[in-house]
Amino acid sequence: MPHYKIACIPGDGIGKEVVPAGQQALEALAASQDGLSFSFQSFGWGGDWYRAHGEMMPADGLDALRGADAILFGSAGDPQIPDHVTLWGLRLKICQGFDQYANVRPTRILPGIDGPLKRCTPRDLDWVIVRENSEGEYAGVGGRAHQGHPIEVATDVSILTRAGVERIMRFAFRLAQSRPRKQLTVVTKSNAQRHGMVMWDEIALQISREFPDVRWDKELVDACTARMVNRPASLDTLVATNLHADVLSDLAAALAGSLGIAPTGNIDPERRYPSMFEPIHGSAFDIMGKGLANPVGTFWSCVMLLEHLGETAAAQRLMRAVEAVTADPRLHTGDLGGQATTAQVTEAVCRRLREPATAAA
Repeated sequence: MPHYKIACIPGDGIGKEVVPAGQQALEALAASQDGLSFSFQSFGWGGDWYRAHGEMMPADGLDALRGADAILFGSAGDPQIPDHVTLWGLRLKICQGFDQYANVRPTRILPGIDGPLKRCTPRDLDWVIVRENSEGEYAGVGGRAHQGHPIEVATDVSILTRAGVERIMRFAFRLAQSRPRKQLTVVTKSNAQRHGMVMWDEIALQISREFPDVRWDKELVDACTARMVNRPASLDTLVATNLHADVLSDLAAALAGSLGIAPTGNIDPERRYPSMFEPIHGSAFDIMGKGLANPVGTFWSCVMLLEHLGETAAAQRLMRAVEAVTADPRLHTGDLGGQATTAQVTEAVCRRLREPATAAA
């Protein structure tokens, strides 16, 4: 009987509300599906931990997570703490410490959700964005000098390595190959960034020869934003650098209806370390504690978590429960134009999951 150890890091803001909701969904799923069980360990790292200890997570925090089968993460961000401290001190410390170099963000219009593209059908918008998650613009290389003086200077250097680009390109081509359309768009900016992004393009061409059954094209990142709006059906799988994919995936989530429904997985494809799954919506302190947070992004992240663990049937059951709930406008939270609470959406999903697997199928 498979038993999975899940490390839960609610983090900041509404992360403290949606991660427990995700845990409830996984528990409801296990209760009605023989042969599946979870144990959860919660870690109170984030802004509150920083105020008490001067760091977002303990120095040996990675060791505490290492034995987990997967990590469920909420959000990092606190209005009282600089953003670069919260991001680098927690989320990126885990992503880079566990070499979770593939950030995967599926996007599609779920049943019952009214996306802003009025001429777009759910069939037209079904994407997966693969984000290079270990280097690029977020490599952390740079510095500041002469602070406070007229000659003050600050630099951030984008680092692209052949090894890093090859592995994310190969991952993206392989993912595109596994999808029905077998289509990949390589997002670039090599017209302006004439060193690193030119190498990015060259390596994409080299790796493409390993996947002759995958159709692929190249798109400048600025043109890609227009293409996502004007020709969504022309896209399927996309691969982009750390910064470019960060921006494009938020646009993708908005086009699908709300950042509140969007999931992501920070994946170590070699499975040397636990991978981490999270909604992309951020800490949203303005709605914290009001029961307004949309837990769908967390539920969908749990679907990705289950898929990563090889529990395909359980992942499909959870996704069907989520789709059944989003199809009911009475269960839409405020970001989707409704009035449902976090608890109401969570209970509706859990109620469907408590049904016997055969009845819910």
